[in-house]
Amino acid sequence: MKIILNIWRQQNATSAGRMVRYEVPNANEHMSFLEMLDVLNEELTRKGEDPVTFEHDCREGICGCCGFMIDGVPHGPQRGTTVCQLHMRHFQDGDELWLEPFRAKAFPVIKDLMVDRSSFDRIIASGGFISVNTGSAPDGNALPIIKRCADMAMDAAACIGCGACVASCPNASASLFVSAKISHLGQLPQGQAERDRRATRMVLKMTEEGFGYCTNTGECEAVCPKGITIENIARMHRDYIKASATFREEASGGGAG
Repeated sequence: MKIILNIWRQQNATSAGRMVRYEVPNANEHMSFLEMLDVLNEELTRKGEDPVTFEHDCREGICGCCGFMIDGVPHGPQRGTTVCQLHMRHFQDGDELWLEPFRAKAFPVIKDLMVDRSSFDRIIASGGFISVNTGSAPDGNALPIIKRCADMAMDAAACIGCGACVASCPNASASLFVSAKISHLGQLPQGQAERDRRATRMVLKMTEEGFGYCTNTGECEAVCPKGITIENIARMHRDYIKASATFREEASGGGAG
């Protein structure tokens, strides 16, 4: 099958970019989308041209590295799928596709389709953890957890930090990502001691990194490859408001005694 690709080529974050048209005449339906790009890059390398830069690692839909826009949709047209798990059988012979990097102030372009998502790492470092001593694995039944809470924690923990939620949001908000990390730990007994501090620090860091505010458009949930829901955003807001009220009360002396 023949695929026509219009790919955003940009040397670095400060240089101007442009769309470049390529043809892949020898793609087949059994290839993943990234394998199809590998074929294109092999041909470009043989011609002495600069191959298309894109990020990838596991190619199993786990690491979240591979995301970019396909026809204006993060990860492409197949819902619940990362680019690396998107296969060419979902396209037709002769299709023309437009590939662009995720667009957000907090995700500067490194080169071509690859962006810098280290802002996510800094948000996690600000509070997305539990401060406990490490050691041997605890007994699995030592801390009974209500099944409903365990299920919600596991659902939130499925977030792979790909950034599709940011790319799809008209405000470039990272609220779905941040709320998933806050909800994951906030639903477990181990996460309660730092719950207020975690919500406050991570929300403030999200703003500091240049992400926009959530206005409940729901685009993030629609494109999330792991089905993270905006219920987590509501939970994050409740935790943040509660924590802010507590800190204000303590600062005014209302919590003394």
